[in-house]
Amino acid sequence: MKLLFLIGNAAVGKMTVGQELMKRTGLRLFHNHMTIEPVLEIFGYFHGEAIRRMRRTVFEEFAKSDAYGMIYTYMWAFDQPSDWAYIEDIKQIFAPYGTEFYYVELVASQQVRLERNATENRLKNKASKRDIECSNQRLLADDAAYRLESLPGEIPFENYMRIDNTNLPPETAAQMICERFSL
Repeated sequence: MKLLFLIGNAAVGKMTVGQELMKRTGLRLFHNHMTIEPVLEIFGYFHGEAIRRMRRTVFEEFAKSDAYGMIYTYMWAFDQPSDWAYIEDIKQIFAPYGTEFYYVELVASQQVRLERNATENRLKNKASKRDIECSNQRLLADDAAYRLESLPGEIPFENYMRIDNTNLPPETAAQMICERFSL
């Protein structure tokens, strides 16, 4: 089995590149809003523990399956030890099944991400982003509060690549990932 962590800042294109990867590889896409949106709808607010438990259940069941693999999108705050621990926790769920791990970091300028924050595909799949002004404010606040891009050499994993997709269509980024990791 393969688990590809598709990481990057808000509105960098994780879900869209993940959708393209799914079309090309047979890997299943589990983008982070697949758990955020139902929890927001049910609780009326962001309930972090409910989201974490839902994700864990999906990871545990998927790891036991005979699926080819998964693409998981995640907004990783590299300055937060808890985010590093979370990635390791997910890996521990999959490790007993001989899983191969891959890490792709997407980066783009804040201006481009603000533009992408209002794209049709994003708004279709992420109801909580439909209030563009509020979503833009969250993006800016997260940029100010956390370090959401890795430093050179910070990612210690063997199967890691960083793609500046500021001017790349998602199809090209997906193709680059497929070629690099022979997916």
